[in-house]
Amino acid sequence: MVETPRVSIILPHLNEPDLLTCLRSLDCQRADGIPFEILVVDNGSTVLPEGTVSLVPGARLLSQPIPGPGPARNLGAEEAKGDLLLFIDADCIAMPGWLSRIVNYFDEHPDVDVVGGDIRIQPAKASDLTAVEAYESVYSYRARNYVERYGFAATGNMAVRADVFRKVGPFGGIGTMEDTAWGQRATALGHRIAFVEGACVKTPSCRSFAELAKRWDRHVAHEFRSIDKSRLSTARWLAKSAVMALSPLGEIPTILRSNRLETGRERRLCFTCLAQVRLYRAQRMAGLVWRDNAASMVDLWNREKR
Repeated sequence: MVETPRVSIILPHLNEPDLLTCLRSLDCQRADGIPFEILVVDNGSTVLPEGTVSLVPGARLLSQPIPGPGPARNLGAEEAKGDLLLFIDADCIAMPGWLSRIVNYFDEHPDVDVVGGDIRIQPAKASDLTAVEAYESVYSYRARNYVERYGFAATGNMAVRADVFRKVGPFGGIGTMEDTAWGQRATALGHRIAFVEGACVKTPSCRSFAELAKRWDRHVAHEFRSIDKSRLSTARWLAKSAVMALSPLGEIPTILRSNRLETGRERRLCFTCLAQVRLYRAQRMAGLVWRDNAASMVDLWNREKR
């Protein structure tokens, strides 16, 4: 007799070379005795990962031709059999106890409908961070802040009751910041969201500043498309870009206090990369006013591997 899964783990996939590492980390969660299924939703890879998925018991491969992580996750949610939907990205590694901590939190807090877990950087060499890794350790994936300040959970580590997901509705398409929009829609409807610190996943850092800049292109473009382009809004946007360029100085206390950096060298590298990122963002923001190519900047989701 096949045990009905209590949990459905859903991950969108696009040409991800580390998929097997992710799946093996999920398979290890079975040690906690909670029945679950894994739904890998391919989103247009050059080669379907059939062989990789077949290596992990309880994993199924689906295919979503509509581009974007939102549509991929929506298909997984439609096919899911579990009462809880857990979302993770295909390049993430679930740390021991990830699933059980989320499930136990839901059991102990029946008034909570959505949870977000912690997301940490997995450096190539833990003892020798690059500037990008030092920056991302502090400033990327600030999962607690997303939940407690902005009312959404990053879909690299998010869980929701299946019936609540159906009430709130699907994630948006590739032209949206789907996790932000979905989470804020859920909280606006009165669904309570919480952060579960011990439920941690790790994800590789960007390998270069160019890769990091490409990620910010998408964020800047999404934000620019949301303003009404009136003179007042445009003036505010340009003022925001100026503040962005000057903002690194105000971040020095944050970098000095961070427990995600250990040495003075790592803190210097973090500040250097932060300053470079903020100046790049300011330039892109101002550039969109004079040449609105935001639509072309919102292209393929996640880190394109074509």
